[in-house]
Amino acid sequence: MHIFVAGATGFIGRYLTQRFLDAGYRVTASGTRAHCPVERADALRYVPADLTEKGPWQQTLAHAHVVVNLTGRTLFHRWTTAYKSLILESRVLSTKNIVEGLRPSPETLLINASAVGFYGSRGDDLLDEKAPPGTGFLAHVCRAWEAAALEGEERGIRVVCARFGIVLGKGGGAVEKLVFPFRYFVGGPLGSGKQWVSWIHIRDLWAGVQWIMTHPELKGPVNFCSENPVTNRRMAQGIGRILGRPARVRVPESAIRMAMGEMGSALLSSQRCVPAKLSASGFQFAYPDMESALFEILKQ
Repeated sequence: MHIFVAGATGFIGRYLTQRFLDAGYRVTASGTRAHCPVERADALRYVPADLTEKGPWQQTLAHAHVVVNLTGRTLFHRWTTAYKSLILESRVLSTKNIVEGLRPSPETLLINASAVGFYGSRGDDLLDEKAPPGTGFLAHVCRAWEAAALEGEERGIRVVCARFGIVLGKGGGAVEKLVFPFRYFVGGPLGSGKQWVSWIHIRDLWAGVQWIMTHPELKGPVNFCSENPVTNRRMAQGIGRILGRPARVRVPESAIRMAMGEMGSALLSSQRCVPAKLSASGFQFAYPDMESALFEILKQ
């Protein structure tokens, strides 16, 4: 089976590319870097390309059975008007170009990244895949991103919009940013700490991708997050316990918004999501609670 991973140079992309190779798949990986950060293997082909631009790279999609699309500019950057345009365009244009190159067949599967930001900030509301979209910039981006991916359904392609919670794993991603202040004894909740955090261990994310591949009844939006979201305060307390550090330094909302602008408001948003579709299909999480997930990642 041939897998195409778009956005293979990012934290999640590197991990999934390596796991696909370990599982014996042929993989074409694409990213904007000149060289692939994943160790070279006979079953791996790397195609450096800007996927927001049409090009010869689209021809490789015609041979792919599964495409995992993770493209998009990082959100961890100050959101100027110009950068917000890059966040949106890097996701929507690349997705449109991917859909254009896919083999029009029900045997073709597009797993397109999205995020729980789709729901906006919803307080204590419990959010499954039937919940309506929220408001705000990230919700707007996710709606446009998913709409571009779902155009593949018109070509007979099975499309899954994977709404990721915060992805926890070793060697990068959110964990490094979460842990950094605790190492200097200044860790604690953000703002009130009452906002809900939806999350997933990267091993469960990989298992979820495999599950999607073997369960053709799953399509459309799918929440990729643990069954047990936690509040920001509880997450901070868990990190503190594992690292043996206090978790009492609360960062005021005003300071976060002043330092980070609109992105700061996004960090304070609340999404209490549940993986209704995955759970109903029989999927089992290896790391159902955040403290066990964080312990596995931080224990060394």
